[in-house]
Amino acid sequence: MGGILPFGCIFIQLFFILNSIWSSQVYYMFGFLFLVFIILLITCSETTILLCYFHLCAEDYHWWWRSFLTSGSTALYLFIYCVHYFFTKLDIKGGISTFLYFGYTFMFVFLFFLLTGTIGFMACFWFVRKIYSVVKVD
Repeated sequence: MGGILPFGCIFIQLFFILNSIWSSQVYYMFGFLFLVFIILLITCSETTILLCYFHLCAEDYHWWWRSFLTSGSTALYLFIYCVHYFFTKLDIKGGISTFLYFGYTFMFVFLFFLLTGTIGFMACFWFVRKIYSVVKVD
């Protein structure tokens, strides 16, 4: 569930990006896309830090992979949206074209998983280092 908030920040721009790739339309809002990317960075970071803090408060210190998977789960919602886009917006009939679409989609979703997972892990790593650096042991 940690990935639904970052996905909510990007799904409108995702429609325009998919239209420009698969419907031969021109994408020209690169400044706004950069702003949405910054919002994605902040949202992934804040969501992962918040969920990591909840686990640390419950004395569950296995946060390494959980922080990566929390923000990386945004890619699952991205894949679901791409499947929805394929069946509702595109008119692809052939098997080869369908294979190409889902092949490129899997590559894009995997890279997006690595990107958002790394963002979440690095933010959580910084947060845990920062929070435990102020703990004084006497």
